[in-house]
Amino acid sequence: LVGGWMAVQGSLTIGELTAFIMYQRQLQGPVKAVMFFNDKLQAGMAALERLSGLMDTTPEDGGEVEDIPVGPVALEEVSFAYPDAEERALKDLSLRVEPGDTAALVGSSGAGKSTASNLIARFWDPQEGRVTIDGQDVRTFDLKALRRRIALVPQDPTLFSGTVAENICYANPGAEEEAVRRAGELANAHGFIRRLPNGYATQIGERGVRLSGGQKQRVAIARAILKDAQVLLLDEATSDLDSESEAVIQDALDGLFARGSGLTSIVIAHRLSTIEDADTIFVMEDGRLVESGSHEELLARDGRYAELRALQHRSEEEVASVRSGERLTRS
Repeated sequence: LVGGWMAVQGSLTIGELTAFIMYQRQLQGPVKAVMFFNDKLQAGMAALERLSGLMDTTPEDGGEVEDIPVGPVALEEVSFAYPDAEERALKDLSLRVEPGDTAALVGSSGAGKSTASNLIARFWDPQEGRVTIDGQDVRTFDLKALRRRIALVPQDPTLFSGTVAENICYANPGAEEEAVRRAGELANAHGFIRRLPNGYATQIGERGVRLSGGQKQRVAIARAILKDAQVLLLDEATSDLDSESEAVIQDALDGLFARGSGLTSIVIAHRLSTIEDADTIFVMEDGRLVESGSHEELLARDGRYAELRALQHRSEEEVASVRSGERLTRS
């Protein structure tokens, strides 16, 4: 505006005004770069700090035994504390799961169920005691060989940007299309996958953002089914599913893995209804094993398991009562 007024007054030529505007625009870029340099510097420093922490991390070390035997999975007087933690997560924990059996770990939050599962997969090593497969310490096994024989379905499954089929095949990249489809059917995922725009070829986005929580878990379970596993770890894998889908998936897993040769299933469950048919139920509290046995045996003892089951049934009844009241109010 000022330049235009000066050009009209004759104190500035049109060429000088044009040159000034062009130079001013060229100057904007460097000025903006200087203004935002600190933001980029701070982001770079944060990334460098994370990279330095990763580089300083002690690499995992495994043994030399690559042939993983089929046998009982056991924790023998295991004590474990996370780094910088004041309390031990596990305290003299001992339990044994026979090959081919399904065992359940139950207990209140913070009882140490997931920690015990992580020790079996050697994500951590105990400070005291040992974790064994067929009597051999898992620290003697080659890490890759050990984890190839373990299928893990966590509570919050990790999915990658790609298609549904690619995410299922992550457990077995060379699997044929029919095997992938069969795994989807057994995980009760085939129905919703078929309704996706491109079926198994549908892109699900980074971390599976285009899928619901229950759909993500079904894909993760299909991935575990496709893997030729020896030990199956289910860490609250059905927590985000409705009761009907949960029952279908549980039946599918029971039927499939029951036919496996010596496959050991270890289920961490919040809903006690999902583990009533387990061969052995281990009840944990404050990092210790307080009781173990079958569903019927534990109910007969009227101990901690019976208490947890009664509390859960009471909560479910209260939720059902509230929902029933809401439906009556709407009607």
